[in-house]
Amino acid sequence: MTLKIRFACLFLLLCQSILAQKDSINNLKEVLVSDANLKKYSNSQSVLKLNDSIIGKNEALLTDLLNFNSTLYFKEYGRGMLSTVSFRGTTSSQTAVIWNGININSQMNGSTDFNTISGSDYNSVSVKAGGGSVIYGSGAIGGTVHLNNDMSFYKRFENNLRLDYGSFNTVGINYKTNISNEKWSAQIGFSKNSSTNDYKYLNRYTWRGEQRWNQNGQYDVIIMNANVGYKINAKNSLKLYTQTSNTDRNTSLITETETKSKYVNGFNRNLLEYDGNFGKLIANFKTAYIFENYQYYADNSKNQYTYGKTESFISKADLGYTLFKSTQINGIVDYNRTKGYGSGFGDNTREIGSAALLIKQDFSTDWKNEFGIRKEFTDNYKSPVLFNLGSSYRFNKLYNLKLNLSRNFRIPTFNDLYWEQGGNPDLKPESSYQAEIGNVFTFKNISLTQTFYYIKIKDLLQWVPGSNGIWTPQNRDKVNSYGAETLLSWKKQYGKNIFGANASYAYTASKDEETKKQLFFVPFNKVTGSVSYSRNRISAYYQFLYNGFVYTRADNNPDEIIKDYTLSNIGIDYDFKFLDSFKLGIQVLNIFNENYESLEDRPMPGRNFNMYLTLKF
Repeated sequence: MTLKIRFACLFLLLCQSILAQKDSINNLKEVLVSDANLKKYSNSQSVLKLNDSIIGKNEALLTDLLNFNSTLYFKEYGRGMLSTVSFRGTTSSQTAVIWNGININSQMNGSTDFNTISGSDYNSVSVKAGGGSVIYGSGAIGGTVHLNNDMSFYKRFENNLRLDYGSFNTVGINYKTNISNEKWSAQIGFSKNSSTNDYKYLNRYTWRGEQRWNQNGQYDVIIMNANVGYKINAKNSLKLYTQTSNTDRNTSLITETETKSKYVNGFNRNLLEYDGNFGKLIANFKTAYIFENYQYYADNSKNQYTYGKTESFISKADLGYTLFKSTQINGIVDYNRTKGYGSGFGDNTREIGSAALLIKQDFSTDWKNEFGIRKEFTDNYKSPVLFNLGSSYRFNKLYNLKLNLSRNFRIPTFNDLYWEQGGNPDLKPESSYQAEIGNVFTFKNISLTQTFYYIKIKDLLQWVPGSNGIWTPQNRDKVNSYGAETLLSWKKQYGKNIFGANASYAYTASKDEETKKQLFFVPFNKVTGSVSYSRNRISAYYQFLYNGFVYTRADNNPDEIIKDYTLSNIGIDYDFKFLDSFKLGIQVLNIFNENYESLEDRPMPGRNFNMYLTLKF
């Protein structure tokens, strides 16, 4: 324990180091970003971008990448099982996941399972802290997670293959190819992550003294991507993004006497995008079709299941106009039609229209301001008027001040509105006000960011038992969430030796306004950190994660908690320089063999290993 505490103290003041590829000034490579508004309207908020070098140092599924490299807190129902997130003390459905500019949170339950997503399928993964409902709609209260596939238009033919094999018969395959020239750009990818997942529980035995282990924990996640871009001319381009996934996953048993069950879910996403640049006028049109489904087998031995499906059609028009040299205006209108049907909520259709106005004003290179307003229209609920107001001012090379104020919301889901025996069609959207102050200090190779925030949420949806004993959702709670996030990064090169260090610290207080109790499954403290070293063909790194204790009951009973835990990983690889790159590496995960869990009675694995081979050609 003493060694762990020393590591915690060492990394407490370090933060995320983001390394960007630098091209020659005389050989600029054209890239069309998949979500232009992420950069354009986020000057007053903190955006953390995780590129390929960071993604490659973590396990394949998105939970592990974000857990060790951001302030997000994850609750897992066992390794590889359902994984939900808490951002700034909010619920799992109050963090929006954005795929190439489109909100892809489930229409059935309002959240995203991060263990069904592979971070390696994207050019970059970005985390934007704070409200974003004006641009991204429902759920963007605590923050947003962005999955981006940017298109490059220069001559290239690149292939990336990564093979993983680890403890518990864990197998990972990820293949990506990029083919492009000045007119065309294509990306094709395939990933598969599977495991028998039969790890032993540390220091846990049956009443007979037999070793307990993770039973019925097998999982298999398959994802396929195909993206194509075409530059019609210098001013016009088309892009098509497609993604298909299937997750076949058993559900780990809490006790050996439970009936074995499994959960199968998948999605198909298709997005067609047009970009037009006509000088002062910039046009962007998106049309998307998103299909999601699940099947739940309460007994693996029987071919009987409950199911749910949704089909969403999204159309979005974004027109931007440069009013003055320093002022840009964007008008956005979109339409979303979702049809849902299933054994739990019947057959229902929801149509939503919205209009938004965004204004960006740069008084100078040092002073940037942004403003946005949005209103939704539907018969299913009454939407509040949403707004965002932000400012960023750089006083000098050392200090940058950021201010942001916003109103955000989350709409009721199909389960909330239509669930048979309990759904409530009279629900109101959850609404929140948020204010934050960010301080960014930069000195030579050191960057420090300190952000303070306050969120006031009303009409929080909560499922409660009714007079007839049937649970039903109601707008009951009011929640105040406040805290601080600290980020610090450092990078230095001495000859051929390259050193890097990064870390983050989050303090989060999220309390029910009436009881003054901390929300359950929201830790007061979280710390992440890592150090890396590379020279010539060899590179090595160390990762650190500390999650503070969490309450598991609304009354904050001190006897009903998940204890705090500390995790450490190490990794090393060597590049044999065969073809473009041929790396062979090994990772040791949970090197101190920590006995921990993030959910009651859902133990996580002890020390385990992973070997990988990365080939680029």
